[in-house]
Amino acid sequence: METNNNLPPVMLYTEQTPNPETLKFVTNRMLYPKNTADFKDTQRDLAKEWSPLAAALFEQPQVKGVYICNNFITVTKEYNFEWESFMLEMKSFIKKYIQDGGTIVKEGFETLQIQEQKAKESGSYAPEDAEIVEKIKNLIDKYVRPAVEMDGGNIAFKSFNNGIVSVLMQGSCSGCPSSTQTLKGGIEGMMKRMIPQVKEVVAIAG
Repeated sequence: METNNNLPPVMLYTEQTPNPETLKFVTNRMLYPKNTADFKDTQRDLAKEWSPLAAALFEQPQVKGVYICNNFITVTKEYNFEWESFMLEMKSFIKKYIQDGGTIVKEGFETLQIQEQKAKESGSYAPEDAEIVEKIKNLIDKYVRPAVEMDGGNIAFKSFNNGIVSVLMQGSCSGCPSSTQTLKGGIEGMMKRMIPQVKEVVAIAG
C-alpha cells in the first residue's frame, strides 16, 4: 500500500438503502470511476483475484456481498447479523484501507466485465430488435441508472424477447424487497410509455 500525502484525508459516511440488508459507505475519494464491481458470496475467489478490498471484507462472517462503484461501496450482510454490531468497525476498516492507498479493484477487471457482458448479450435479442434495444439501453443509462446508484445499486440491460425486457439488478437492488415495486411501478411504466414495443420489465438478481 502506498499513501499519497497530497490527497485530502479520507471522509467516510454511511447511507441507508431501500434494502435493509445493505448499507452504503460513501467516501470523498473516487474508488472505481464510471465502472461497477459486484461480488457475491459465491464469488469470493473472483474477489480474491480482482479486488483486495472486497476480499478483505469477505473475511468478515457478516458480509455476503460487496458492490463498488464511483465513490461508494455497498455491503450486503447476512440476515442473522445486525448492522449495529459491526458497522462502526467496518467503517473504520474501509476508511483506513482507502487512506493507506490499498488497491480497490485491479486493472483489467473492467475489460473482463465488458467481455463477459458482450458474451451474455450475444443472441439475447433478435437482430431486427437492435434499434429497440438501443433505445432501452439509452433509457436505462439516462433516466434509471443515476437514481438506482443513489440507492447504492446498479441496473443493466440483460435481454429483450417478445416485448419482455430483462434487467440485471446489482448492489442494494439485488434481493431488495422494494426493488420489485420500483421496477413495476416506475421503470416498467416509463419504458412502456416511451417505447411502445415494451410489454413488461423483469428483474434478474446479479
